[in-house]
Amino acid sequence: MTGMVTLVGAGPGSRALLTLAGAEAIRRADAVVYDRLVDTDILTLIPCGAERIDVGKRAGVHPVPQEEINAILVRLAQAGKNTVRLKGGDCYLFGRGGEECEYLHAHGVPFRVIPGVTSALAAPAFAGIPATHREYGSSVHIITAHARAGKEPEIDYPSLVRLGGTLVFLMGLAALEQVMDGLLAAGMDPQMPATVIENGTRGIQRKVVDTVSGLAAQVRTEGLQSPALIVVGRVCACSNTLDWWTGLPLHGKRIAVTRPQERAGGLTARLRALGAEVIEAPCIAIEPAAELEPLRAALENRYDWAAFTSPAGVKAAADALRRLGRDLRALYGMQLAAIGRGTAEALAAYGLTADLIPAQYDGAHLAAALLERLPEKGAVLLLRARQGGKILPEALRRAGMTVADVPVYDTVYRCGRTDELRRLLAEGALDYVTFTSGSTVEGFVRAVGDTDLSDMTALCIGAQTEEIAKRYQMKTITASNAAIDDMIACLLEDCHHV
Repeated sequence: MTGMVTLVGAGPGSRALLTLAGAEAIRRADAVVYDRLVDTDILTLIPCGAERIDVGKRAGVHPVPQEEINAILVRLAQAGKNTVRLKGGDCYLFGRGGEECEYLHAHGVPFRVIPGVTSALAAPAFAGIPATHREYGSSVHIITAHARAGKEPEIDYPSLVRLGGTLVFLMGLAALEQVMDGLLAAGMDPQMPATVIENGTRGIQRKVVDTVSGLAAQVRTEGLQSPALIVVGRVCACSNTLDWWTGLPLHGKRIAVTRPQERAGGLTARLRALGAEVIEAPCIAIEPAAELEPLRAALENRYDWAAFTSPAGVKAAADALRRLGRDLRALYGMQLAAIGRGTAEALAAYGLTADLIPAQYDGAHLAAALLERLPEKGAVLLLRARQGGKILPEALRRAGMTVADVPVYDTVYRCGRTDELRRLLAEGALDYVTFTSGSTVEGFVRAVGDTDLSDMTALCIGAQTEEIAKRYQMKTITASNAAIDDMIACLLEDCHHV
């Protein structure tokens, strides 16, 4: 049976501007054929067992010719695979999506198209430029300024000037001077506002706003580079007034998030909402503990408290109990302790209320809080990672308490963006790296290998994490409490002082 090919527009950058329909198609794919400009964060949506084929092109270099891409799509579909053709921006806007669909149709392959957000509209919007405005322009025209090697773009400048609308030139930075000269020669007002936007919609977006006569020189002075687009029209005059993006407090900051993939979303979303360019680079993974006997044996005893030291531990405990044929009712009669708000919220997701959250969210303070509440010679069931720190159980045992330290998950050091992290560090292009546990520090160090980290700033969730970061000569800033809100507050304060 022939599989379906779905063309998905990946949008102009991060996963935040990928459509819901596009994300769902990727998650269901058996194979994904993707372009160079598709952000790595979007590629993380691809199922683990799916076939991945990189057919990326860059200026002048086409390692996989279009004819071969067409043949790959047909081959995958004829093998019965549900295939996603993932294209930057929108599938049908200067992306050769129409040619690919014609080829699929000619070979009897069913297909569908999920449009994407085009940078032609998104980048100006993030730069404070509405594509149309009742006072300034009632039409928008999108033109490719890309030409084959050795040729100038074939653009009908007189017609564009006569239209009087907003002009958006894609893939045109190399031809910026020719485009401006062409518009001027066709009679455009030299003082017409014009803009170049680099890395549109991203946290490292830059722009130059000038006039048609002065734009090329100003762009050279500022050193803007591809990927970039050109906007010409009176709407560019709105840029300073309507620019909501570049004034955000973390705009221009590139921040790596190292926590596990399933836990990264909340922190990533908060940082992006504040304008940051976020690199999701999980350096650890959470794997269920393979051996269930320690949990089975522990549950035969009585405990006063069950203690959880991470949201991952809550989920892993629930999963481990399910594999034993039980559920969280196995904790009946125990009071529940959570190391912090996030862990308490994870318990609440299962309908359980934490009876204890320490004032400061770390092992030492959790131990102290438990000792205040435990009876003499009390007992604690500790459900956490096999690689958990020693401070909590040792403090309880020194006080004469019984502790069953049961591993319900393993922390595995694994990173899929090692080369990118090394490159960014070498370029000095990472402003901050976030660490939400000591294990994320260790995972990051293993990922980047023999790299000088003394110029890197680590944003640490607490003192114990900070201590490990300092072992590797990292500069550190540390949250006042071990919570995401406090990490972000710490980051904003540091940026304010920079």
